Amino acid sequence: MGRLAHRIFLYSLILITVSVFVFLSFYGADYYITGLVDRHFHDQNELLKPSGFIGHGLGILGSLMMVVGVSVYMLRKRVRRFSRIGILKHWLEFHIFLCTLGPILVLFHTSFKFGGLVAVSFWSMVAVVLSGVIGRFIYLQIPRTIEGREMSLNDLNNIETDLFSRLKEQFEIQPEILIQSNEMLISNSGGQGNNYLVRIVRRFIFERQLVNHFRKDLKQQNIRGKNLRNAVGIFKSKIVLNRRIAWLSSMQNFLRYWHVAHLPFALIMLVIMVVHVVVAALFGYKWIF
Repeated sequence: MGRLAHRIFLYSLILITVSVFVFLSFYGADYYITGLVDRHFHDQNELLKPSGFIGHGLGILGSLMMVVGVSVYMLRKRVRRFSRIGILKHWLEFHIFLCTLGPILVLFHTSFKFGGLVAVSFWSMVAVVLSGVIGRFIYLQIPRTIEGREMSLNDLNNIETDLFSRLKEQFEIQPEILIQSNEMLISNSGGQGNNYLVRIVRRFIFERQLVNHFRKDLKQQNIRGKNLRNAVGIFKSKIVLNRRIAWLSSMQNFLRYWHVAHLPFALIMLVIMVVHVVVAALFGYKWIF
């Protein structure tokens, strides 16, 4: 999949997710804001209640999405037979899509009314989604090849050296500017302390300031237009790479800890969801079949 096709693929998934959420919100807004006691008399009750035609269908479709999203990604990641089918990064993105849209559909299936054992599954689902967002951020901080393999520290250092050489040779930037920017980049890792969240925020603020300073220096050297944009783009790539090198060990550890927190919530959600489906079927709640 080329870069353009991949971008279209990602934007399509985002558009589908947002569109479904907006449509369901507007379609059932009056019903969902109606009090629980009065919903029985609402015109849309037979459609949108959890056992209604639309409500029940949303629950089935959302549950299937989550099961498929987890299953296909685990098979692609764990089973050697499937290791050559597509790129792992793309499978992860599809997993995130299904495991984001699925919970949205389940949320509307509940008609924002949940309690008892189902509430445990729902809040486990919320925890899975939120931890998934955090996990995605951690995953992106660990440099990988296009096939999804983690890069070694030597690979990263070689790429960073190449980016520095391109800035120096391709755009004939004054050595003083490159040396000063490189020293500032190396010396700043987001500050000291054990609060990683604060250090991450400080790091991103520092990077933004450094890019602005670098752009200003290039303009003073009369580098403008396309050359300015290309040089700043390469410098941004170098900044991101430097950040990932600095955080490599920490992010690898965070990802291990994240799995410990993410998987139990996912298992709890899936087990209770299966129990809920079985109980609903035993009590005679059927959809169109």
